[in-house]
Amino acid sequence: MKMTAGVDEVGRGSLIGPVYAAAVILNKSINKKLLKDSKILSKKKREKLFILIKKNSVWAIGKASVKEIERINILHASLLAMKRAIEKLKKKPSLVLIDGNKLPDLKNYNLKYVIKGDQKIPSISAASIVAKVSRDRFITTLSKKFKNYGWDTNSGYGTKKHLNALKKFGVTKHHRKTFSPILNLK
Repeated sequence: MKMTAGVDEVGRGSLIGPVYAAAVILNKSINKKLLKDSKILSKKKREKLFILIKKNSVWAIGKASVKEIERINILHASLLAMKRAIEKLKKKPSLVLIDGNKLPDLKNYNLKYVIKGDQKIPSISAASIVAKVSRDRFITTLSKKFKNYGWDTNSGYGTKKHLNALKKFGVTKHHRKTFSPILNLK
Protein backbone atom coordinates (compact mmCIF):
# COMPACT_ATOMS: atom_id res chain seq x y z
CA MET A 1 0.00 0.00 0.00
CA LYS A 2 1.35 3.43 -0.95
CA MET A 3 1.70 5.81 1.96
CA THR A 4 2.46 9.50 1.70
CA ALA A 5 3.87 11.51 4.58
CA GLY A 6 3.54 15.26 4.90
CA VAL A 7 6.27 17.23 6.68
CA ASP A 8 6.38 20.77 8.04
CA GLU A 9 8.34 22.73 10.62
CA VAL A 10 7.55 25.51 13.08
CA GLY A 11 9.53 27.98 15.10
CA ARG A 12 12.02 29.19 12.52
CA GLY A 13 11.43 32.85 13.28
CA SER A 14 11.18 32.50 17.06
CA LEU A 15 13.95 33.99 19.18
CA ILE A 16 13.91 31.05 21.59
CA GLY A 17 13.89 27.29 21.84
CA PRO A 18 14.22 24.44 19.41
CA VAL A 19 12.74 24.29 15.93
CA TYR A 20 10.14 21.51 15.64
CA ALA A 21 9.12 19.43 12.64
CA ALA A 22 6.40 16.82 12.27
CA ALA A 23 5.91 14.04 9.76
CA VAL A 24 2.37 12.69 9.35
CA ILE A 25 0.92 9.79 7.37
CA LEU A 26 -2.83 10.42 7.42
CA ASN A 27 -5.37 7.69 7.94
CA LYS A 28 -7.90 7.62 5.08
CA SER A 29 -10.76 8.09 7.58
CA ILE A 30 -9.75 11.68 8.45
CA ASN A 31 -11.86 14.37 6.82
CA LYS A 32 -9.15 16.18 4.88
CA LYS A 33 -11.33 19.29 4.45
CA LEU A 34 -10.81 20.01 8.16
CA LEU A 35 -7.06 20.28 7.74
CA LYS A 36 -5.61 23.72 7.12
CA ASP A 37 -2.28 25.44 7.63
CA SER A 38 -1.80 25.72 11.42
CA LYS A 39 -1.16 29.47 11.15
CA ILE A 40 -4.73 30.18 10.02
CA LEU A 41 -6.48 28.00 12.63
CA SER A 42 -7.50 29.19 16.09
CA LYS A 43 -5.64 27.66 19.02
CA LYS A 44 -8.82 25.79 20.06
CA LYS A 45 -9.29 24.33 16.54
CA ARG A 46 -5.59 23.35 16.34
CA GLU A 47 -5.82 21.54 19.68
CA LYS A 48 -8.90 19.56 18.56
CA LEU A 49 -7.30 18.63 15.24
CA PHE A 50 -4.03 17.74 17.01
CA ILE A 51 -5.86 15.09 19.06
CA LEU A 52 -7.75 13.80 15.99
CA ILE A 53 -4.55 13.57 13.90
CA LYS A 54 -2.56 11.85 16.66
CA LYS A 55 -5.31 9.25 17.20
CA ASN A 56 -5.84 8.54 13.48
CA SER A 57 -2.40 8.81 11.88
CA VAL A 58 1.16 7.66 11.95
CA TRP A 59 3.13 10.68 13.15
CA ALA A 60 6.47 11.70 14.60
CA ILE A 61 8.18 14.83 15.89
CA GLY A 62 11.76 15.90 15.22
CA LYS A 63 13.59 18.79 16.85
CA ALA A 64 16.81 20.72 16.51
CA SER A 65 18.12 22.40 19.64
CA VAL A 66 19.15 26.01 20.19
CA LYS A 67 22.81 24.86 20.16
CA GLU A 68 22.27 23.14 16.79
CA ILE A 69 20.49 26.22 15.41
CA GLU A 70 23.42 28.40 16.50
CA ARG A 71 25.99 25.98 15.08
CA ILE A 72 24.47 25.16 11.65
CA ASN A 73 21.93 28.03 11.16
CA ILE A 74 18.14 27.96 11.24
CA LEU A 75 17.62 26.62 7.72
CA HIS A 76 19.89 23.61 8.23
CA ALA A 77 18.47 23.07 11.72
CA SER A 78 14.93 23.03 10.24
CA LEU A 79 16.00 20.44 7.67
CA LEU A 80 17.65 18.40 10.43
CA ALA A 81 14.42 18.48 12.50
CA MET A 82 12.50 17.32 9.40
CA LYS A 83 14.96 14.48 8.80
CA ARG A 84 14.60 13.35 12.42
CA ALA A 85 10.79 13.41 12.20
CA ILE A 86 10.78 11.35 8.97
CA GLU A 87 13.22 8.80 10.39
CA LYS A 88 11.10 8.40 13.56
CA LEU A 89 7.94 7.39 11.66
CA LYS A 90 6.89 3.85 12.61
CA LYS A 91 6.11 3.11 8.94
CA LYS A 92 8.26 4.08 5.98
CA PRO A 93 6.28 6.20 3.51
CA SER A 94 6.62 5.63 -0.24
CA LEU A 95 6.56 9.42 -0.78
CA VAL A 96 7.45 12.30 1.54
CA LEU A 97 6.00 15.73 0.70
CA ILE A 98 7.84 18.58 2.41
CA ASP A 99 6.58 22.14 2.83
CA GLY A 100 8.93 24.71 1.31
CA ASN A 101 11.58 24.65 -1.36
CA LYS A 102 14.39 22.66 0.27
CA LEU A 103 14.82 18.98 1.12
CA PRO A 104 16.58 17.38 4.07
CA ASP A 105 19.56 15.15 3.32
CA LEU A 106 17.94 11.75 3.61
CA LYS A 107 18.95 8.65 1.68
CA ASN A 108 16.53 5.92 0.54
CA TYR A 109 13.42 8.11 0.73
CA ASN A 110 11.39 9.55 -2.14
CA LEU A 111 11.32 13.25 -1.16
CA LYS A 112 9.55 16.08 -2.93
CA TYR A 113 9.11 19.67 -1.81
CA VAL A 114 5.87 21.59 -2.26
CA ILE A 115 5.92 25.39 -2.02
CA LYS A 116 3.04 26.48 0.25
CA GLY A 117 2.35 22.79 0.82
CA ASP A 118 0.81 23.52 4.22
CA GLN A 119 -2.01 25.28 2.31
CA LYS A 120 -2.39 22.66 -0.45
CA ILE A 121 -1.63 19.16 0.88
CA PRO A 122 -3.69 17.76 3.80
CA SER A 123 -0.85 15.63 5.20
CA ILE A 124 1.46 18.69 5.26
CA SER A 125 -1.32 20.74 6.92
CA ALA A 126 -1.62 17.96 9.51
CA ALA A 127 2.15 18.04 10.06
CA SER A 128 2.01 21.82 10.55
CA ILE A 129 -0.69 21.36 13.21
CA VAL A 130 1.18 18.59 15.06
CA ALA A 131 4.45 20.54 15.00
CA LYS A 132 2.84 23.84 16.08
CA VAL A 133 0.81 22.41 18.96
CA SER A 134 3.79 20.36 20.17
CA ARG A 135 6.15 23.34 20.11
CA ASP A 136 3.57 25.72 21.62
CA ARG A 137 3.03 23.30 24.52
CA PHE A 138 6.78 23.11 25.13
CA ILE A 139 7.17 26.91 25.02
CA THR A 140 4.16 27.39 27.35
CA THR A 141 5.80 25.05 29.89
CA LEU A 142 9.08 26.95 29.53
CA SER A 143 7.26 30.27 30.00
CA LYS A 144 6.28 29.26 33.55
CA LYS A 145 9.95 29.54 34.56
CA PHE A 146 10.53 32.72 32.54
CA LYS A 147 7.33 34.70 33.17
CA ASN A 148 8.72 38.13 32.25
CA TYR A 149 9.07 37.40 28.51
CA GLY A 150 5.46 36.58 27.62
CA TRP A 151 6.40 33.35 25.86
CA ASP A 152 3.03 31.80 26.73
CA THR A 153 1.40 34.32 24.36
CA ASN A 154 4.19 35.11 21.85
CA SER A 155 5.82 31.64 21.47
CA GLY A 156 9.18 33.36 21.72
CA TYR A 157 8.70 35.59 18.69
CA GLY A 158 10.02 39.17 18.77
CA THR A 159 6.93 40.95 20.08
CA LYS A 160 7.22 44.32 21.81
CA LYS A 161 6.78 42.67 25.24
CA HIS A 162 9.47 40.09 24.52
CA LEU A 163 11.95 42.67 23.16
CA ASN A 164 11.36 44.99 26.14
CA ALA A 165 11.87 42.04 28.52
CA LEU A 166 15.13 41.16 26.78
CA LYS A 167 16.42 44.69 27.44
CA LYS A 168 15.23 44.64 31.05
CA PHE A 169 15.94 41.05 32.13
CA GLY A 170 18.59 39.93 29.66
CA VAL A 171 19.19 36.90 27.49
CA THR A 172 18.33 33.40 28.80
CA LYS A 173 19.92 30.07 27.92
CA HIS A 174 16.86 29.42 25.73
CA HIS A 175 17.47 32.41 23.47
CA ARG A 176 19.08 31.93 20.06
CA LYS A 177 22.16 34.07 20.49
CA THR A 178 22.95 34.19 16.77
CA PHE A 179 19.59 35.85 16.04
CA SER A 180 19.09 39.58 15.79
CA PRO A 181 18.38 41.50 18.06
CA ILE A 182 19.85 39.11 20.66
CA LEU A 183 23.15 39.11 18.80
CA ASN A 184 23.43 42.84 19.50
CA LEU A 185 22.48 42.58 23.20
CA LYS A 186 25.36 40.39 24.36
